[in-house]
Amino acid sequence: MFHIVLWIYTLLLVSNSLYADQGNGDAVRGKLKAIEERCVECHGEDGNSVDVKTPNHAGQIAGYLIKQLLNFQSGERKHETMTIMAADLTANDIDDIAAYFSGQKVMQGEGSIDNPLAGNLMLNGDQLRDLPACGSCHGEKGKGAVKNNVVYPVIGGQRKVYLFQQLQSWRMGERKNSPEGVMNKIAKSLQDEEIEALADYLSRL
Repeated sequence: MFHIVLWIYTLLLVSNSLYADQGNGDAVRGKLKAIEERCVECHGEDGNSVDVKTPNHAGQIAGYLIKQLLNFQSGERKHETMTIMAADLTANDIDDIAAYFSGQKVMQGEGSIDNPLAGNLMLNGDQLRDLPACGSCHGEKGKGAVKNNVVYPVIGGQRKVYLFQQLQSWRMGERKNSPEGVMNKIAKSLQDEEIEALADYLSRL
């Protein structure tokens, strides 16, 4: 019994450290690998995607990219295409690709618009629903942060359709790979119009 508890505890430690790990990747090798592995065909050579459903990676925090690729490999995060694309990547490949994309100029939207609903959720959240302000984790402009060994990814300037799809996926429980399920809890409290408003607002930052 002791060995089982120790094993579970070790897995939790490893999982948390991987999430905060920024890697030791080489961006030059990462660019070559991103081309060889065809990452740039969808995510763009500069990390800005060529399809509205495909996320931008430009300036994304390396630790977040590392965790997502590892989660695709393990099955913790599911996506028909990405599961295949990530399957044969080595740990060094993952570090290098993450280093390359994180080193690009951070993704930018086309400029914010007047959106009181989303703006209030971004800056203030909703205490009555235990909804934290999006900016309290992801930064005031949604450009990501690393706090207490946890990576909060860049969401400002991310693709609108992708943001909408992910919030819906969190809400329905189709995606479950945030620390302690925090994004599932948050998304379940959001109304349809709030998800639509946030996706539009964040994509413009």
